[in-house]
Amino acid sequence: MAEYAKMIMMDFWATIIEMAPYLLFGFFVAGALSVLVSQRMVERHLGGRGFWPLFKASLFGVPLPLCSCSVIPVSMSLRKHGASKGATIAFLLSTPQTGVDSILVTLSLLGPVFAIFRPFAALATGLVGGTLVDIFGHAGGTESQPPEKCTDECCSAEKTSKVVKGLKYGFLTLPRDIGKAMLVGLAIAAFISALVPDDFFAEKLGTGIFAMLAMMALGIPVYVCATASVPVAAAMIMKGLTPGAALVFLMTGPATNAASFVTIWKV
Repeated sequence: MAEYAKMIMMDFWATIIEMAPYLLFGFFVAGALSVLVSQRMVERHLGGRGFWPLFKASLFGVPLPLCSCSVIPVSMSLRKHGASKGATIAFLLSTPQTGVDSILVTLSLLGPVFAIFRPFAALATGLVGGTLVDIFGHAGGTESQPPEKCTDECCSAEKTSKVVKGLKYGFLTLPRDIGKAMLVGLAIAAFISALVPDDFFAEKLGTGIFAMLAMMALGIPVYVCATASVPVAAAMIMKGLTPGAALVFLMTGPATNAASFVTIWKV
């Protein structure tokens, strides 16, 4: 028992050491983007209908460091200010899947292939989802008021120094926002590395489409933030999960969860 506990702690610490430099740089970039890209700018550029708003909504969402409290309110605000249903869903799909911090963590733990394909997958998901909603989402539905806008530091209009505001968001608000989920993700990854036998996922799930479907079924209803999902995926790959199935988990886990379905249904 003591040996397993030691292995878990060692795996936990080794993962933190490997991802820390990239994560800290990601926090810095996120803080800079939080003061350079305002909520008002997002609303101005993503309104309207057609492919271009869908593309901009998806592309804007890939690096945007919106805190979790503000993703849904900003999306609902887009809808209220004239964005199509498709552009709103495109933004909701692409934004939580990845961000500057999670891209850099992905680079540190999973390598450049995942770090490149993950944002492209988020962009493609937003475009496809938004297009389908634009095509099939015209019928029925009543307008309702969006939830209250975020009042966190990242959304505040208070007149403070941009440098201070960016650093505060990047190194206080964002770590506080994702910190618990990230620690849980690191703990799960450490348990998988220490306790799950090698090739476990390869034996149980195989290497074909079934493994991808299983990861999709797991990822859709659960909540895991974009950064926290990376060490979990890395640990599962080490235990035999195929890279393709791991990418499916990285896409579906952060993109959707049961709580967000209720808000989308209402609005």
